[in-house]
Amino acid sequence: MAVSLEQLEAFVTAVEAGSFSAAARRLHKAQSAVSLLVSTLEDDLGIKLFSRATRNPTLTAAGKRLLPEARLLLDRREHLIGVARSFEEHVETRLVVAIDELYPEPSTGALFAAFADRFPHVELELLFPPTKDVVGLVLNGKADLGVMWRQEDLPPMLGFHTIGWVPLILVCGRDHPLAQAPVTWEELKRHRQIMVTKRSDGTETHRLRVAAEVWWVESHWVILQILQQGIGWALIPAHILENSPLASQLATPVLQFDEGAHPVALELVWHKQRPAGPAAKWLREQFAANGIDYRKSETA
Repeated sequence: MAVSLEQLEAFVTAVEAGSFSAAARRLHKAQSAVSLLVSTLEDDLGIKLFSRATRNPTLTAAGKRLLPEARLLLDRREHLIGVARSFEEHVETRLVVAIDELYPEPSTGALFAAFADRFPHVELELLFPPTKDVVGLVLNGKADLGVMWRQEDLPPMLGFHTIGWVPLILVCGRDHPLAQAPVTWEELKRHRQIMVTKRSDGTETHRLRVAAEVWWVESHWVILQILQQGIGWALIPAHILENSPLASQLATPVLQFDEGAHPVALELVWHKQRPAGPAAKWLREQFAANGIDYRKSETA
């Protein structure tokens, strides 16, 4: 059984155009040529795709069933052509991006929706490791781009661009002692602090660690579950708190020593010695152009 894409195209176009004559005009063929392609397709398949009892052919039950299959094959043809064109334009076939969860999820969704439209044939892998692992992934070539907390001791082989700031909000359970009255700096030191795993070795550790007793947890989302139990307090990215179903069961204590928003810088990193193709360059530009700045959301 030999079935050609030209036959399938004639079949699908006849359905979409409503008649063989309309399909012929759309395909820039003679009507007789379109009719012949559909007829030979029916012969090759051994079934009738159209009922010709009326002036305009209508689909048979078999035709209705095979129509989505034919469309799928034609779509894959277009995909193949697109992939080939990407090679011609030296577009990467695959990209890996490692993103710390500090980068807001809504921004991630919007960015990569635009990426899918711009580079529909690039295979994409998104990783969400702790910041301390992002550097290693980019250095050893397992990630093409990384988004992470700012690191003061960044390896010289990596290029970087600050893409914004994210506020960390002090959060605890509603029944925690810190939730009962305005909090002083000394009171924070006396209660267990829950911190995201030691991603902040160095300068960030000294800036964000307050309490003598600390638990280390790899996910902010899990930290919220722990805080709900009244176990301690933590600095949580504002977007994670806002999007958590536990938000109503948690408290953001009033602080006596500042306004409560502790910003941390987000950086985009890449390896200087590895050439970037069009897709990676586009992503770098978009990360920079769509920078995250908590001060904008506060004044909106």
